[in-house]
Amino acid sequence: MVCELKAAQNAMLLVRRYVADKDGADELLACLKPYEDFTYRWGPEPDFVALHKQINKSTMPQTDDPWGRQLLDSMILLIKEELHHFWQVREIMLSRDIPYVKITASNYARGLRREVRSHEPVMLIDKLICGAYIEARSCERFAALAPWLDDDLQKFYLSLLRSEARHYQDYLDLAQRIAADDISERVRQLGEAEAALINAPEAEFRFHSGVPV
Repeated sequence: MVCELKAAQNAMLLVRRYVADKDGADELLACLKPYEDFTYRWGPEPDFVALHKQINKSTMPQTDDPWGRQLLDSMILLIKEELHHFWQVREIMLSRDIPYVKITASNYARGLRREVRSHEPVMLIDKLICGAYIEARSCERFAALAPWLDDDLQKFYLSLLRSEARHYQDYLDLAQRIAADDISERVRQLGEAEAALINAPEAEFRFHSGVPV
């Protein structure tokens, strides 16, 4: 669940920083707060159905900037999908009597953020490429785990894999649309940093830590 929430938070930050006005940003924050309270602060179980209906792009400001519209469309859809996955994971845990336990984060995403350049528009481009790598690495992990699971969980993991693959492509498409030049060299550079992070030793195993096998 934490991975899904963090993916939604990352997309929300992009919308808030680059597209939404204050009212739209506050509305998005309000939608995520029950998930954050439950995940990080032992808050009550969120009303998943009601919250899911609240998240939509119609309340966001309209923009004539083509990449701004594409970012808004892609990120709002990503937020809705990730929070739906959060709900699905929670239902699976409840059905299998698996308690929710808070865990610490790996260094993976934090390490990627350190590679992001500090000025625009390349800051946004780097953030989008890093987002693509996180989604692609999730695909790898779901694909590796799925064959070892029971039928129901395997189907669920494969459905997550398909969603993450689409999110990966959305992030890369946005990065290329915003960039004045071809982004393949920057993708390669950040890919080297990402590979070093995923292969780096971690004190505790997490979804985005540990050497791929």
